Amino acid sequence: MQSGLKLGRRTGESGFTLIELLTVIAIIAVLAALLFPVFSSAREKARQTSCLSNLRQLGLAISMYSQDYDGLYPYMVDPADKFTPQIWSSMPQFQAEIPNIGLVSQVLQTYVKSAELFHCPSDTGFDQEDFTGLDIDPAGTPPNANPSSFKKFGTSYYYRTEIAAVHAGDSTFQTPSQLNVLFDGAGRWHGGRSRQDWRYMVLFGDGHTKNQSFSQLTEEWAMPL
Repeated sequence: MQSGLKLGRRTGESGFTLIELLTVIAIIAVLAALLFPVFSSAREKARQTSCLSNLRQLGLAISMYSQDYDGLYPYMVDPADKFTPQIWSSMPQFQAEIPNIGLVSQVLQTYVKSAELFHCPSDTGFDQEDFTGLDIDPAGTPPNANPSSFKKFGTSYYYRTEIAAVHAGDSTFQTPSQLNVLFDGAGRWHGGRSRQDWRYMVLFGDGHTKNQSFSQLTEEWAMPL
């Protein structure tokens, strides 16, 4: 039998050469690079679906609250109101009441089956509020919404608190289908770093939910109740 090496392999033996092994590794790396964004996108879509489901159920909780309080929507605030109350300086009477008003998760607690309904699975917290650019409580107690808004404050979803401030409800809403009631605390959770890529899961006054951009939600903020 002839002995010797041929391309790093002994004659008659099975196995991979170094070149073949490197080729396989390269192919696997290329496939992983192609498939990872697909899997990541699929996971995020699942989280968005979970968020929208949470918001629909919280919408039912708000409806039950409204039935108990003569058609009025919940008198509650979100962490942005509680810890940066200066955003209500134009309504000093309401601003003065904020320390005594319950947070979203506290007020709706008796109307939901699980506290997890207030948890967006994409919630990674934030340092500044999206729509005011303010730090949550600049004094430092608490300094931010990290490691997540849900863990820090018990809710990932924030409220159009103007509804509470003016004691509004279903019978007073001008355009319920365009009224943003609850939404994600930060658009980065479902989007990219730049503002144009931020996405929010939103509950509207008529009970439907929708995935929206920063600009779309901004337009709804500007609409009268």
